[in-house]
Amino acid sequence: MSSFQIEIQIIAVLVALACAIPGVFLVLRKNAMVSDAISHSILPGIVVGFFLTQDINSPILILLAAITGLLTVFLVEWIHNTGLVKEDTSIGLVFPALFSIGVLLISRAVGNVHLDIDAVLLGELVFAPFDRFYFDEADWGPKSFWVMGSILLVNLILLLLFYKELKISTFDAGLAAAFGFSPILIHYILMFVSSVTIVGAFDAVGSVLVVGLIIVPAAIANLFTNSLRGMIVISMFCAATAAVLGYWVAHWINASIAGTIMVVLGVFFILSYLFSPEHGRIIQIFRMRQQKEEIYLLTMLLHLQSHEDKSEKSIMHLQEHINWTAEKSNKIIQLAQEKKLIKIQAGMIVLTPNGEAFSESKINEILRG
Repeated sequence: MSSFQIEIQIIAVLVALACAIPGVFLVLRKNAMVSDAISHSILPGIVVGFFLTQDINSPILILLAAITGLLTVFLVEWIHNTGLVKEDTSIGLVFPALFSIGVLLISRAVGNVHLDIDAVLLGELVFAPFDRFYFDEADWGPKSFWVMGSILLVNLILLLLFYKELKISTFDAGLAAAFGFSPILIHYILMFVSSVTIVGAFDAVGSVLVVGLIIVPAAIANLFTNSLRGMIVISMFCAATAAVLGYWVAHWINASIAGTIMVVLGVFFILSYLFSPEHGRIIQIFRMRQQKEEIYLLTMLLHLQSHEDKSEKSIMHLQEHINWTAEKSNKIIQLAQEKKLIKIQAGMIVLTPNGEAFSESKINEILRG
């Protein structure tokens, strides 16, 4: 493996980890699509910053772009709070307007600039190692490494310092205010951090794919745990794993690295949606089927317990009394026999001690519930 390949993977992991941290809180706060608005509307801030500094690598660009991101959030919430439109509509009103202003500024002031759709939307990690950081004539590695490494470090520090405030304000803003800190201030700090992260990742993965890196790992983690700490850890693990795996898949099929990373994350999400232990659709279907079987078993066992007459414990009477088909009755009887809840004696269904214990435990569960 060449140093070039290692650098690309390190940058990809740094981008993924940096995006995953604010993404958890954005998803939990149901502000996920605000990241989409920010990723588009930061363009005017970048353009104005370039006009002021004439340096595309100036940190002023990141600062002004982050401020534009905060302006986006403020305008979205202000329009939504009027009560005239819903939040998704306000997002759709704000970010196209700001993005269009950025495009107009570029076209009017720098008419010979070509906006490459692939670079803006998808980004290209393969070019990141060519943009080097030199200090005192020494090569310190790709600039993206230092930019995203710094952003990741800041995100981790802020997470550690304000974990309690973020947690409480995310789940109960009223309780946060009662503890003496402003949930609105925490909200805007989170949005500022999200804006800075999006701006930093913009060059590497593009404006659209950075949204996926913020939302998808958090959405995956949310399917596996109800713990905030666990969600942060799982989100960061999924993001980093997808970054490395996405690079090698892209290398194998000769495709866009950022795009392939998102495809890998999409596959992770589909697998999580189907098979996660708590919320997976396959698991839920299995549980529903299991619950139905338990209801049918309990219905039969209660019938047997409440009827002492032997004639009412015959298989034929069971079909008539509970109104089950012969096929369904035979299936439930076979299942009950496999679980050793009943036994068949002279054509009669007889409860076993296990069957009596099972029915009693289920009745107690129902009474407690």
